[in-house]
Amino acid sequence: MSIKEDHNRFKDIVKGKVKEDFKKYVTQGEMIGKRENEFVKIPLPHIEIPTFRYGPKQQGGVGQGQGQPGEGVGEPGDGQGQAGENPGEHLLEVELSMDELADILGEKLELPRIEPKGNKNIEMEKTRYSGLAPVGPEGLRNFKSSYKKALKRYVSSGIYDPEDPVIVPIRRDFQYRTFKKVTKPMAKAVVIYMMDVSGSMGDEQKEIVRLESFWINTWLKKHYKGLETRFIIHDAAAKEVDEDTFFRTSESGGTLISSAYKLCQQIIETDYPVNEWNIYPFHFSDGDNWSGEDTRLCTRLLKEFFLPKVNMFCYGQVESKYGSGQFLKDLQKEFGPDERIICSQIENRDKILDSIKDFLGKGK
Repeated sequence: MSIKEDHNRFKDIVKGKVKEDFKKYVTQGEMIGKRENEFVKIPLPHIEIPTFRYGPKQQGGVGQGQGQPGEGVGEPGDGQGQAGENPGEHLLEVELSMDELADILGEKLELPRIEPKGNKNIEMEKTRYSGLAPVGPEGLRNFKSSYKKALKRYVSSGIYDPEDPVIVPIRRDFQYRTFKKVTKPMAKAVVIYMMDVSGSMGDEQKEIVRLESFWINTWLKKHYKGLETRFIIHDAAAKEVDEDTFFRTSESGGTLISSAYKLCQQIIETDYPVNEWNIYPFHFSDGDNWSGEDTRLCTRLLKEFFLPKVNMFCYGQVESKYGSGQFLKDLQKEFGPDERIICSQIENRDKILDSIKDFLGKGK
């Protein structure tokens, strides 16, 4: 077995371990802090791969050695001794690509592939089979072209017999498909995250949003190379921030959700023409809004601007003991079964996977 086959076998074992404990990795966020470019380092318990081991010849074989049938093999020890200070199990860090993580996520949640919309302006390199050549790997041999060349040889040499039309291609008749690398356009996409950072959204609520947004990005990046992300925080006012600030900011005071929706609309109108971009706004809150009037303004923005223009609008309500949760109820009452807006209730970390399924399960 080659080193490459051994490596592939080991990667399959690693993926199996990640799938087995997938919920743990999603809810505890062990991987998120260990991202390096397009790879993630995953801490796993030591994996013992079965191998044959050979001992010295003098040790004997199975069933050999001193002793008589029926004799015991020794009494258990009394357990005395000093406790050690080192861990009994060492963790192994292995790398998985973001695409591999996305595959695991898609398999676990049975997520459908996304069908992008809009113009395709990002170029992606692909393989195109475009011609024939007299040499090449056997897997690319073109049987039809090889047969036609053999037939021409038979006819031109005068050995073709219409009564017995048996054609046997020889090596010089073989034709192989050739390929070249070409650039093909690929759709562009942007995710705009909005989060309520008022006093009722504590560290645990923001950690749930952080974990969920990581996996949402992982899935979307599989379908859109060069995915862009933007971040908006809001209490009674909204502002755009970087990713680190998004997950660390805490504010106090009231909440006007419409402030975030207005800023999101401005970002889309300025930077992301809807006929060119696949747009995914995600809003996370504990559901407290300042007034019914502001909620009505939000629903009007959704109806008139967002829903006709974006792939889908996602609202995730993170449960907080200080939040009323009313905004989710208002959206469900206003939009009902409209699949362009997806609402998800996230009571705790254990519900993160269910929420991701809610958001991404439509394949939009």
